[in-house]
Amino acid sequence: MKKNTNITLLIIIILVLTGISIYYFTPSLKKEISLVEKYPYHIGHINPETALLNKKHKLCGGEKPQITMYYSGAGLNAYKYNKKRFRETILSQYKNTYADSGYVNFRFLVNCEGKAGWFEIIEMDLNLELTDLDDNMVNQLLHLTAETEWNFFFDQDGKTPLNYYMYISYRIENGKITEIIP
Repeated sequence: MKKNTNITLLIIIILVLTGISIYYFTPSLKKEISLVEKYPYHIGHINPETALLNKKHKLCGGEKPQITMYYSGAGLNAYKYNKKRFRETILSQYKNTYADSGYVNFRFLVNCEGKAGWFEIIEMDLNLELTDLDDNMVNQLLHLTAETEWNFFFDQDGKTPLNYYMYISYRIENGKITEIIP
């Protein structure tokens, strides 16, 4: 009697697992979701509705503008002239009255005219832990970065200007800018 009960229980478990497997591995039983529906944005997407300085300029491309270079940004190619000139301009205009140390990281978009906006800010200490740095210092760096002239890029046809992602990280030690990345 006990042997029949164990066999019956084993058969029920096998049937349940078979049913679950059939449901899980049969695509017609599940609602298909396209990758675009499941993941509507690229890695690092900046939401233009919630980003800072998002009303100052317009992205080119109409209702659904295309944004390129979204994995690591445009890097050194984005500087209007070169990084040395960018650094000299920032350092000459930056007024240091602060004692904070850490990193001020800006992720932003540059439109097809080389105008920056749509900023996201991440503030970290020198151990790369999230922190709050002096708001006035962060705002000053935000506006210096936003007012910079940036390069503009063209599509493969050489005629269509592009919007692109960019990032800048400022390393600050006792209020002094010691490094600008990239």
